[in-house]
Amino acid sequence: MKKLVRILDGNVFALSEDNGDMVFSATNPSGFFAFDTRFLSTWRLSLDGEQVNPLAVHDPSYYQIRFFLVPGHPTHYVDAKVSVIRDRWISGYGFVERLTVLNHTGAPVDHVLRVEVDSDFAPIYNVVWPRASSLRGYREVSDGCLRLGYRREKFHRLTDVSSSEPAEVDERGLTFRIRVDRQGRWSTTLQVTGLVPSPNGEDVRTRLGHHGHLKGARLQHDLSEWLADAPQLTCDWEPMTTTYRRGLVDLAGLRYTPLAAPHESMPAAGLPWSATLIGRDSIFTCFQTLPFVPRLATTTLRMLALSQGTVLDDFRDEEPGKILNEFRYGEMAAFEERPQSPYFGGADVTPLFVVLLDEYERWTGDGALVRELEDTARAALRWIDGYGDVRGDGYVWYQPRNERSGAQNHCWKDSPEAICYRDGRVPGLPRATCELQGYAYDAKRRGARLAREFWADPAYADRLEQQAAELKQRFNRDFWIDDGGYFALALGPDGDRVDALASNMGHLLWSGIADDDKAAAVADHLLGPRLFSGWGVRTLATGQVSYNPLGYHVGTVWPFDNSLIAMGLRRYGFLAEAGVIAESVIDAARHFAGRVPESFAGYDRELTRFPVPYPASNSPQASATGAIFLLLRTLLGLEPYGEHLVVHPAIPQRFGRIELLDIPGRWGHKDAIGNARAGAP
Repeated sequence: MKKLVRILDGNVFALSEDNGDMVFSATNPSGFFAFDTRFLSTWRLSLDGEQVNPLAVHDPSYYQIRFFLVPGHPTHYVDAKVSVIRDRWISGYGFVERLTVLNHTGAPVDHVLRVEVDSDFAPIYNVVWPRASSLRGYREVSDGCLRLGYRREKFHRLTDVSSSEPAEVDERGLTFRIRVDRQGRWSTTLQVTGLVPSPNGEDVRTRLGHHGHLKGARLQHDLSEWLADAPQLTCDWEPMTTTYRRGLVDLAGLRYTPLAAPHESMPAAGLPWSATLIGRDSIFTCFQTLPFVPRLATTTLRMLALSQGTVLDDFRDEEPGKILNEFRYGEMAAFEERPQSPYFGGADVTPLFVVLLDEYERWTGDGALVRELEDTARAALRWIDGYGDVRGDGYVWYQPRNERSGAQNHCWKDSPEAICYRDGRVPGLPRATCELQGYAYDAKRRGARLAREFWADPAYADRLEQQAAELKQRFNRDFWIDDGGYFALALGPDGDRVDALASNMGHLLWSGIADDDKAAAVADHLLGPRLFSGWGVRTLATGQVSYNPLGYHVGTVWPFDNSLIAMGLRRYGFLAEAGVIAESVIDAARHFAGRVPESFAGYDRELTRFPVPYPASNSPQASATGAIFLLLRTLLGLEPYGEHLVVHPAIPQRFGRIELLDIPGRWGHKDAIGNARAGAP
């Protein structure tokens, strides 16, 4: 797969090769996408019949990119007599592309500029998992514009292409016959718009009050305001500062406006394959970024509450009280070929909703939202003890209702082979992964605080606290593997311990369910050579039969996972160990130009000397980006206590001095300053 370049604005994005072309093939993921549909799969530029090749690519922001191009092959570059600048930026539900042809000779020159255009209107799921595909739909030429369309019953999508300069438009593209003066230039501006028409021709999104994404200069103004409103960071270690700023920009780019909330924004999970609402990722991202951009959590909580499960629906894995895990707008969702609109196949999302609601109030003091979402939170807590407890033994289990087209694993490691025994076997169903129990424990404790302080129900609070205490006691007995000194990855259907050594147990420190006398052994494993690669904690330890440094959930390093682990280590007093993880992830980000990808390979640092990319990783990805912010919070020891922000730094030597100014919260804005600890590694 070729390396693709990208621009985005939430769930509207374009992927192209490094010359700007989008080239259609059954296995090529390039194209222009919006709302889970590929609106363009072919967008190819030629000059006098020749492909253009890149001299340089410049991406000044997430929504715009510039290509410097010449015709022919690289050996011709030295004496190029003509060059092309290709400027592209997201605008509304489409993108704008300005083509500029530069004549470097002393005489006028005639050229034929051609843009080939086509679309397969593929649902993004087909693009993620490539299969035989073909161009489909219809093509129309009218008033100098090209329209591509696709209709299947009531499902209708359109792509309009127009030009500011006269062109010969046919069903396959646009041709410009131009003359460029000596040492002169010629340019045209192309507008591409993806439409979701209603029966009366109006775009469905507009009819719902959704007026589209920002355009042109407004995008830059919005980004400037976003950056100005965020806390300002200075750090002696430059990679920390660079990664922080890149993270803020990537978060801005991942914001999108859901159709049900046309004036609000929330984080899409990641580009390119998860540019939509993924409940788990949205919750984790909002938790990670609460001390920095708390308003992302407001929309996320309301949207998840709005779509909470109310009925039993096997196809969607929906159950009363359950919080959804995915929502798609594409063709496969519309015709129920996959359970995506909505899909509730995540057993962790429901307790995590309660965790985020409580943490949000602790930071913001927004008790009104806690009261507004009381029924939602109570229903979520009921789900934990009801439908979540498949076996009736007090644990959260999952067993997919949709066994045909739903996910097999309903935890964050959702690939089929991710939950495994040490010898590589995969347990049967149902399964109870260890981190699910930690999330349930945390949700009950936090739910108790909300019940006591906001819902005027102290009896319910007492009951939740008692349940949490019993769960913790039972969990530390049933999941602990004495001869290994670590927590089992899961319980299998017979209640046996699924004994793979995995990163999941780091989440137990984050949630607080691990007994204090077991925390040191867990920390030793997390920072030991089998799990710690030198760039972060692997998802699965070396020595396990299923371990693969390039396995999605069986050996790669996930920054989001590491951020929770670091916070958990800090919670149990392992400050130096938390700092080691923070430093390793920030150091890895240096090799990705400051952008933290969803995951990267789990090779030993001594072997590769640099972090090896995982080829199909989402980047930017919301919870990976959010990891930077949670790691920074962990280093500075930021914790809200009532109306006060407590700062207790524990900073590794490499970072030197960290200053984070204007941290928003219920206290207004506060500063946090920390210096590297004497004797810190």
